[in-house]
Amino acid sequence: MTDLDQLKTDLLGEIATATDLAAIEAIRVRALGKQGAVTGLLKTLGQMTPEERQEQGPRIHGLREAVTAALAAAKTAFEAAALDARLASETLDMSLPVMAGPQGSVHPVSQVMDELAEIFADLGFAVATGPEIEDDWHNFTALNIPETHPARAMHDTFYFPEDKARDGRKMLLRTHTSPVQIRTMTAQEPPIRIIAPGRTYRSDSDATHTPMFHQVEGLVIDRGIHMGHLKWTLETFVKAYFERDDIVLRLRPSYFPFTEPSAEVDVGFTWVNGKRVIGGGGDAEGGGWMEILGSGMVHPKVIAACGLDPEEWQGFAFGCGIDRLAMLKYGMDDLRAFFDGDLRWLRHYGFAALDVPTLSGGVGA
Repeated sequence: MTDLDQLKTDLLGEIATATDLAAIEAIRVRALGKQGAVTGLLKTLGQMTPEERQEQGPRIHGLREAVTAALAAAKTAFEAAALDARLASETLDMSLPVMAGPQGSVHPVSQVMDELAEIFADLGFAVATGPEIEDDWHNFTALNIPETHPARAMHDTFYFPEDKARDGRKMLLRTHTSPVQIRTMTAQEPPIRIIAPGRTYRSDSDATHTPMFHQVEGLVIDRGIHMGHLKWTLETFVKAYFERDDIVLRLRPSYFPFTEPSAEVDVGFTWVNGKRVIGGGGDAEGGGWMEILGSGMVHPKVIAACGLDPEEWQGFAFGCGIDRLAMLKYGMDDLRAFFDGDLRWLRHYGFAALDVPTLSGGVGA
């Protein structure tokens, strides 16, 4: 019996012999929590070779699904038993006022982050993080952004005072999550497959921009990587995220200092009741194109700045706003409402705490 089979047998056995909801919750945390045994196995997928991932991926995902289903069934059974016992012992006073239900909910940004992690984990990507206070080398110089680039200007970037400099480098609030890519490439050997979600900061504020916003970037570094890999990855991601098979993408030539060639990515949409709905559309009658992210092949200078040989290693990168993805999928009109702290807005757009995204059940469940 393999280690995975033994782990599955042990966990299912513990669930079957659990005596109450507290025991079920303890098993869930040990198996599926942030430091859980099954979660740890999922995190290893990004470091596997394609052959290993093809063999081990379905087994690990099958283990997670089996444990999740067993936990849900056991939880339902205990809750039903508790409810039966309560109904048998209580009487209902119809004159009592109605009690408010649970008030908490998951913010749409947090929900979309979970959806992205679920989708890219299935594609073999690990989640990488980095500091929000960065130095200008990681944020600009290593990404081939010249000193004269407008992004470095004070009116676009939140800089710290000169006396806060470290090792002669200016400190700032990161303007994108690209520094996480640099830190990953300098900290581990290729092949690399990561996404980097997190908060970013720019001096801008209107209906579609805020001083603090959320971004996710993806990075692949390996041998023999080309634009075809990038396009397939983006198509697979967008179809899974919007949960539609009629997604049409268009790549337009563009310019970013850190990629060459670079491409803006448009998605086709159709008009439904006066609103844009992602799917179909494009150049077809009654449709159109909407830009959703930027992408390209990692510039050889960026690869070299991280201590890798661009003649041996190639890669692609892409990035988009998480808040914008949430707006497009869930029909929100104003980005500023995401950060107003209005409970009425959150009750309308928020997600129940147990609505965990899964590819089998739907990432937008």
